[in-house]
Amino acid sequence: MVIAITGGSGFIGKELAKYYIQQGDRVRLLSRSPPSKSINAQHFLGDLTDQDIDLSDFVKDVDILYHCAGEINNKNLMQEVHVKGTQRLIDAAQGKIARWVQLSSVGAYGACRDGVITENSKEQPFGVYEQTKTESDNIVKNSGIQYVILRPSNVFGLAMSNQSLFQLIKIVKKNLFFYIGRPGAFVNYVHVNDVVKSLILCGINNNALGNTFIISQTIKIEQMIDSFRYGTKFTRDPFRLPEWLIRNFLNFLNFLNISLPLTISRVDAITGHCRYDTTKLINILGFEFDSSLEEKFTNFSLSSPHEG
Repeated sequence: MVIAITGGSGFIGKELAKYYIQQGDRVRLLSRSPPSKSINAQHFLGDLTDQDIDLSDFVKDVDILYHCAGEINNKNLMQEVHVKGTQRLIDAAQGKIARWVQLSSVGAYGACRDGVITENSKEQPFGVYEQTKTESDNIVKNSGIQYVILRPSNVFGLAMSNQSLFQLIKIVKKNLFFYIGRPGAFVNYVHVNDVVKSLILCGINNNALGNTFIISQTIKIEQMIDSFRYGTKFTRDPFRLPEWLIRNFLNFLNFLNISLPLTISRVDAITGHCRYDTTKLINILGFEFDSSLEEKFTNFSLSSPHEG
């Protein structure tokens, strides 16, 4: 097969490319930065924000195109990359590819504090990243190309650029972590290996066509911290503070223009009771997680180069 991957030098795209290369498929990678020379693939150096970009060779006779490119830091570029860039790729791909697999985000469903999110939940993205990714999904849905959309929650792995989990492990080990609010809050994460596995299923299983899938695992915050405590060999039980107290304190600091590593958005992330449901992916494509999220977090903390 001929496999084309945008964001080919990125966290997820690189792992996806490795799989298909190992299978002996012809792999094409499009990225804004030079990819690793160790990856045996055809490289296309290009930026989807470039209105003059020529994508014809990249998309020619492609069996599966994985659109993994994304901008997570610069808000000023998100419209150009996610919306206009996707449209440029769609225009180039018309009649030249067999299937489009879109890597999206559960952020399409908006900020969730309680309840269960499924693929039938209302799309109400909040924030530039979420809004532009959702608009990109809708461009794909209306393109006439056979498509599949995959929406993961927070993706983690040792090679990720986001440092939040590494920082949390360090905080736990340094005896600085404390719970906020009542017990039983949920956290939603998915390991990069599971995302790659599900992307492959979306690419090769005809039952996936025309569908949007959520992929996520959910555990309680206490289980997550216990996994990190085991991984760091730290045994003291964290104490707990009222949520209202922490929120008022942070709002007061914001008023004074004083910033801390703990922010309102991070408080939201560790005090919610929302769960993202992966049942559709499991039932339709036969997806199975390799292990529990507790096991993954334990192994992550043991392997983390930032735990010391």
